[in-house]
Amino acid sequence: MAEAPFVIVGGGLAAAHAAKTLREEGYERDLVVVAAEPHRPYERPPLSKDYLRAEADRTVLFPVDEAWYADHAVELRTGTGAVGLDAAAHRLALADGTALDYARLLLATGSEPRPPRLPGADLQGVLVLRTVKDADLLAASLRGAKREGTGRVAIVGDGWIGMEVAASARSLGLEVTLFGSGERPLRVLGPRMGEFFARVHADHGVDLRRGAEVTAFTGADGRVTGVRTADGETTEADMVLVAIGAAPNLGLAASAGLKLRGAELGGGIAVDGALRTSDPDVFAAGDIASVPSPHYGRPLRIEHWDIALHTGPHAARAMLGSEEPYDRLPYFFTDQYDVGMEYLGFAADPGGDLVVSGSTDDLEFVAFWTGDGHVLAAMAVNTWDRMGEVEDLIRSRRRVSDDELEAFRG
Repeated sequence: MAEAPFVIVGGGLAAAHAAKTLREEGYERDLVVVAAEPHRPYERPPLSKDYLRAEADRTVLFPVDEAWYADHAVELRTGTGAVGLDAAAHRLALADGTALDYARLLLATGSEPRPPRLPGADLQGVLVLRTVKDADLLAASLRGAKREGTGRVAIVGDGWIGMEVAASARSLGLEVTLFGSGERPLRVLGPRMGEFFARVHADHGVDLRRGAEVTAFTGADGRVTGVRTADGETTEADMVLVAIGAAPNLGLAASAGLKLRGAELGGGIAVDGALRTSDPDVFAAGDIASVPSPHYGRPLRIEHWDIALHTGPHAARAMLGSEEPYDRLPYFFTDQYDVGMEYLGFAADPGGDLVVSGSTDDLEFVAFWTGDGHVLAAMAVNTWDRMGEVEDLIRSRRRVSDDELEAFRG
């Protein structure tokens, strides 16, 4: 009887690079990638940026050429999701009614947008953004709002997706109203840096509604016409994007009884440093993985491009026997208008001590989050090629004075 294959479940960046790494590291036996969407695995950052604005075509989404899979004998099963996992039997149940046995399994199932549970959420023109299909529909709706309507876009949610789409919509010449439930956007950055991004958007003409409680979407003839808030006000809109966060896809792990992290630790599938779950033949990567951080002394679950880029290959090597612990510092980036940002590290309390080197008014600075004099994380805005030095500061754990940090940009 033929030996069961290695199987990767997921259609994102982690899955693509895991498959590529397995072949590069010498794995020659059968390899199957199972993806629910009808495309080969792709990456998501362009969906809210250049792809959404039609500045790049679909090829920008795919980290691995289509021909590579066939050339390297990787079986792609697209358009069929995995619906059940029997870890004891090493068997995966697929949506088409078939089952797939595996020798080792990598779960890289990503996240799903949190759905709006409000009256009118089923109206045409109320959208979310996660997939290529979502991005295509959103792009068409943005063009339609500009061509056929008054060009009014409402965005519910002031996290990364909401803010990036707001920037894209404004660059296309649309009117944007952005509803956030808190005092300022991007709460993960704390008060001062959240206010910085709020000012950037306000300077570009975005109408920021802070502390807004959205209660319903209004409509006519089956199509959305506006957003209603708890104060009784209705803001007219030709289309609405709901970007209120995402939840990790943990159904397979839960059905198999794999250990999960508690909400107080960010949720996700509990893995060890090799990204192995509580079952020794099942691994997890990307958004769903709660990975112990040697530097911060706690598990971290990060929902950004970089974690998928690096945990996919790390898990692949672990599937082949590596026990090397995953020790990358969290990293993410964003591009909004003329602001390019890189962030490295982790600050459990983003509202804690903050030191800024450079000028927020000039849009060129590095912000450092510190604790007990140590650098925990840093964000560089329009300041390039300094992340290596930032990482040295974080990993050194040495005490750094505010004066030294303020002089960082020289």
